[in-house]
Formats: sequence, structure tokens, C-alpha cells
Amino acid sequence: MTDELDSDTHDRIAALSEAGDALAETEDYEGAIDKYWDAFELLPEPKTRWEAGTWLLAAIGDANFFQGDFAAGRENLSMAMHYPDAIGNPFIHLRLGQCQFELGNLDRAADELMRAYMAEGAEIFADDDPKYLAFLATRAKGIDVPGAKKKPFWKVW
Repeated sequence: MTDELDSDTHDRIAALSEAGDALAETEDYEGAIDKYWDAFELLPEPKTRWEAGTWLLAAIGDANFFQGDFAAGRENLSMAMHYPDAIGNPFIHLRLGQCQFELGNLDRAADELMRAYMAEGAEIFADDDPKYLAFLATRAKGIDVPGAKKKPFWKVW
């Protein structure tokens, strides 16, 4: 169970987060990240007790990913894992796995991507580059990659 923010702090964080979301929609990721960090700074200490910290760090990591700053994305999404309800969140695991993949950390990528897949199935990969699901299929049996040619069962062994 997490604590609840007072309504004034919650409203200020929500407004900054919405402003960040609007900037991200226009692909102004740097501006979005600034708004998300402004909102994050409003969280009382210890910040790790607030669920808002989870979604703010996830939004920052998501924006980092779309900027192509995979190292920052890995850092921010990994930090989110210390906040409420982050472990097991399929979206956070997906983005963290994608950042790890892009950084060449393939074992960590496979682990995170599998966590996302186990929670949501192939659908969670639907809006992203198919390379991530195809990669996961090379690391785990039984991963269905839409559009991939299937080998006849007698050629699998």
C-alpha cells in the first residue's frame, strides 16, 4: 500500500505530467522530460514511497527511449523498479528490455522482455518495432512472432 499525496501536491504533479504528456505527443521529448522531472521534484521524501514516482519515472524512461537515449532510459526505468507497483508492470519491463537490447545487454533485455511477454503476451509488442519480439523468440521457445515463417514441425529438431 502506498501513501496518498495531499490534493494540492497531487494536482500540481498531475498538471505537470499532463503538460509533459502533451509535449511527448508532439515529439518534444526534451520538453516532456523537463516537465516530468519538475513533477518528480514535487514528491515528498522519501520519493520511493509514492506511486506517482513510478509513473513519472516510467514516462521519463519512455521519453528517453523515443529520444534514442537508451542509457538514460535504462537508468530511469531501473530506478522506477524501486517504486510502488513497478515490478511486474508490463510496460516498464517492455521499455527497460528495449533499452537493454539497444545497449547490447542481451541477457538483461531477454529477461525484461520476457517479463512483459508473460504479463501481456505478444500484444504488448504490437506498437513497437517487431525486432524486439523476434529477438525474444530467439531466447525462448513458444514465442509466436506474427508474420514469421513457421518451420514444419519435422524440421524444428
